[in-house]
Amino acid sequence: MQYGLDSAAIGQLQAMPGFLKVFGYPDPALPGGYGIDGTFQRLIGSLLTLGSFLSSLVAGAFAHYFGRKVALWLACVLNVVAAVIQISTESKAAVYVGRLVLGLSNGFLVTFSNIYTAEASPAHLRAVMVALFSEWVNIGSIVGTAVCNRTQNFLDKSSYEIPLGTLFIVPTLLSIGLFFVPESPRYLLYRGDTKAARKALETLRGDSLPPEGLEVEWVEMVKGIEEEKRTAKTIAALDMFKGTELRRTLLCYGVIATQSGAGSWFVISYATYFMIVAGLTVDEAFKFSVMNTVLGFIGVNVGIYLMRHVMGRRTILMTGAIAQGAAMLGLAVSATVAPGTFAARSCLIAFIAIYLFAYNAFVGDASHPTATELVSTRLRSWSVGSAISIGYFLAWLTSFFSPYFINPENLNWGAKYGYIWAGSNLACFVFFYLFVPETKGRTLEEIDELFANRVSVRNFKAYRTVITDEAVRDVKERGVAIEKSRVSVTEDISRV
Repeated sequence: MQYGLDSAAIGQLQAMPGFLKVFGYPDPALPGGYGIDGTFQRLIGSLLTLGSFLSSLVAGAFAHYFGRKVALWLACVLNVVAAVIQISTESKAAVYVGRLVLGLSNGFLVTFSNIYTAEASPAHLRAVMVALFSEWVNIGSIVGTAVCNRTQNFLDKSSYEIPLGTLFIVPTLLSIGLFFVPESPRYLLYRGDTKAARKALETLRGDSLPPEGLEVEWVEMVKGIEEEKRTAKTIAALDMFKGTELRRTLLCYGVIATQSGAGSWFVISYATYFMIVAGLTVDEAFKFSVMNTVLGFIGVNVGIYLMRHVMGRRTILMTGAIAQGAAMLGLAVSATVAPGTFAARSCLIAFIAIYLFAYNAFVGDASHPTATELVSTRLRSWSVGSAISIGYFLAWLTSFFSPYFINPENLNWGAKYGYIWAGSNLACFVFFYLFVPETKGRTLEEIDELFANRVSVRNFKAYRTVITDEAVRDVKERGVAIEKSRVSVTEDISRV
């Protein structure tokens, strides 16, 4: 949610007269009478992603010693500090510091919210629960956009101070809420705290599983962690690039990188500004931004339903690449054949809306669930953290260089910039088709077994694993009453 609030705020502050009076320059020729310096515009967007890159890069080392919950609490503290700095200053240098600190917070929030959710979720709900990341991004965007739309015409500092004040919501609620959830059971088990891990799993599952179902999940988890420790060559992050872990790491990196490859950062960061340059009034651009955030929210829920009931991760990702590429191509073609016309402006509005719906329904929804489950528990914080840092680096490149392409004083490509992103989406489709396996319905321990056996992409979905069979057999040997066969037990767990 914090991510969505900030994205909405910083994307629209650049078009607010109240904000531009303090941090911009007078220009009667522009809508609203003020302009914004290109360097300042690039830095307030790119410093956030730079901070996120740095914190994600060290996420693995931090989590190895302190865990997921402590990392999230630290992120809340940094978030508050960053919000205070940005609200209380009129100095561009201080804004830069605030954006960097907020980026440090963002990196931990994004990394560890996804890691914790993936590790705490049951297999059949993991994709849906991790996809709630995108759900809350859109909720934050809707709230942030609505607040910005209400304050856009304020001519004093409150026009941007109020939207920035919404950044206090998440750290306040999250820091309190973390007291009521346990640490990740898989993390605790890997650290050797078996008693706390078992208690954490029981707390997370409550009465949603029958005793035998809980016991099977616990034994499977224990066997998976033991196997990881047995095969580990070292305890360092370099294991990500050794043996079968290399394939898993590269897939995780690739899936996260496709978020930037889809062109999402360009649309999210500059859609409002882009529409104003295309000829819309400030008021019209803000209203369309509200509409787009709502469409994105609808798209997220469509994607969650599709992942749960209709498609696998791989199919959703490929569908998204096609839909997003088509929207970007339509955007660019309309600007090529009818530049500066009302029709081109209408196409700009329509294709941005289509793109945001498609991105949130497909790649935005499925990328984090897929990336977090592709890597092993032992290395998850290292792999996902470094993958997200690479994603942020690519996002930084996009945020930094996009103004050169779209601004009238530079290349002035306008909507023709979409040609680049159409080609990029085609490359994403090829990557999904050739390299990303289907992991729907698999436990994290089953996925470990599939990669350990070097199962190909083509055979990944149909391959029969043995770890669940072994877990059931071990439970029987312990004297736990299991009256049904493995198939019946699995069906019961899935139904619950």
